[in-house]
Amino acid sequence: MIHLEHLNLVVSNMDKALAFYQAAFPHWRVRGGGHQNWYGTERNWLHFGDDYNYLALNDNGQQRNRDLNSNDVGLAHFAFVTDNLDALIDRLQAAGFAPIKGGNSPYRSNVYFIDADGYEVEFVQYHSDIPAQRNHYQ
Repeated sequence: MIHLEHLNLVVSNMDKALAFYQAAFPHWRVRGGGHQNWYGTERNWLHFGDDYNYLALNDNGQQRNRDLNSNDVGLAHFAFVTDNLDALIDRLQAAGFAPIKGGNSPYRSNVYFIDADGYEVEFVQYHSDIPAQRNHYQ
């Protein structure tokens, strides 16, 4: 079996990045971190997650993220599954982040947010455990 263990994101400001992800994942913690020189650039890094999954965040990012309204090559978005989408939306809004789009179907609901560095993050709540329904596309 293969599963995703972590995503490694370069961010411009660690505190602003953490504000978004701590609101989304209040049960996660900073697992560890440090300082390094990455090809001539000094940066801090940390792992934010639980015992099995995490986000690797690296600060001192340069430039802006790709234009999400374009067809430029790069990351379009990544998604997490939640069992309480409404509570997650409330936490992110309380932290100052507004949803940009979302949808509902009989089998799933989702919402998208833009984090502090312009990464589009989707959150999904499934309303069925039946794969044919969860993976139904309209």
